[in-house]
Amino acid sequence: MSKKSIPNNINNLSQLLEDGLVMCDSFGSILLYNNLAKQYLGDNLKGKNICNFVPIDELKDLNKNNNDGIFSDQFSFQTEDVLKRSLVLKVKKIDEDLFSILLLDMTLQRNLEKVRRDFVANVSHELRSPLTSLVGFIETLLNGDVKDEKIQKKFLNIMDEEAKRMNRLIDDILSLSKVETEEHITPNTSISIINPIQYVISSIKERGLSKNHNLIFEDLRQNVNDPCFVIGDIDEINQVFVNLLENAIKYSFESTDVVVRIEQHIQEEVVISVINKGEGIPEKYLDRLTERFFRVDKARSRELGGTGLGLAIVKHILIKHRATMNVSSIINDKTTFSINFPLTNN
Repeated sequence: MSKKSIPNNINNLSQLLEDGLVMCDSFGSILLYNNLAKQYLGDNLKGKNICNFVPIDELKDLNKNNNDGIFSDQFSFQTEDVLKRSLVLKVKKIDEDLFSILLLDMTLQRNLEKVRRDFVANVSHELRSPLTSLVGFIETLLNGDVKDEKIQKKFLNIMDEEAKRMNRLIDDILSLSKVETEEHITPNTSISIINPIQYVISSIKERGLSKNHNLIFEDLRQNVNDPCFVIGDIDEINQVFVNLLENAIKYSFESTDVVVRIEQHIQEEVVISVINKGEGIPEKYLDRLTERFFRVDKARSRELGGTGLGLAIVKHILIKHRATMNVSSIINDKTTFSINFPLTNN
C-alpha cells in the first residue's frame, strides 16, 4: 500500500486515540503518526524509519518477521529523553505493506509500582527496629535473666515506648492510605478556617504539649471580622495543623515562640503560616520534606517520636483541599510553613 492510499480521515481519527499511533510500511518507513506519538518519540517523524526512534531489531523488516502472515507482537521500550518514558509497542499488520504500531505509555504504572515497592520496604524497615527491640526484651524477661525490679521496670518502659511507636506508625500509614485514596474527592462543606486553628492551639496547650513554648495566633488581615470560609473537612484540617504545630514545637529552640499567622493578600485566598525558631532545614532538603519516611535527622526524629509520614499526610490532605504549601527556612533561625487556601462564600 502506498502513502497516498492512506485516507486523510485516518489521520484525523488517530488524533482521538489516548495512545500514540505510528503507521509504517514493511521496511519501517513512517507514513503517519498522531500527536501522542510525536510527544513520545520526537518531531518530524514522517518519512523516517521507526528504528531511528525505537531501536528494536524486529522492526527493521516487518514482512521478514511476519512468518505466519499475520504479524502481531508486543515490545517494551524506554525513551532516552529526560522523562525516561516506559512504552509498550503493539505491532499489528493492517494490510499488505502497512503496519500499525500502538504506543502505550506505562510510565505511571512503572512509577506507581516503584512507589509501592519503596513503601513496603520502608514500612518493613520502620517496623523491624521496634519489633526487634520488643522481641529481645521479652526473651530476656521470659528467661528470667533480669532479677532486679528497677531494671525490669526500665525494660518494660522501653517496650511500652516501642509498642506506642509501632501504633503511631500504623495509625499514620492508615491515615496516609485514606487521604491518598480520597485526594481526588473535593470536600463539599464550608468551614471557617479560623475555627480548627484555634481549636488545635487550645488542644495542644491543654494537653501540655507546648512545653515551655508560647503558642501565638496572629490575624493580620485588614478586617479580622471578615468571614474566612474554605471548602474543607474540619477533621482533616485539624490534622494538618496538629502535624505542623507539633513539628514546630519539637524542632524549636527552648523557650521560643511558635506563631500561627493568618494573612490575606488577595481576595480569593488566605495564607496561613506556622513559624518557629530552631536549627532550621537545609535548602537541599526542602523539596523532599513531604516524601514518605523522609527525615532530615533520622535519629532525632525517632527520638522525638516521629514516624516520617506526618508531612506526607499533610501534603495529600492539602491536595484534596486544592491548597498549596511552601516551606522556607534559615539555618539556626526561622522556619515557615505557609499554606494557601482558596476562599469560598459561606
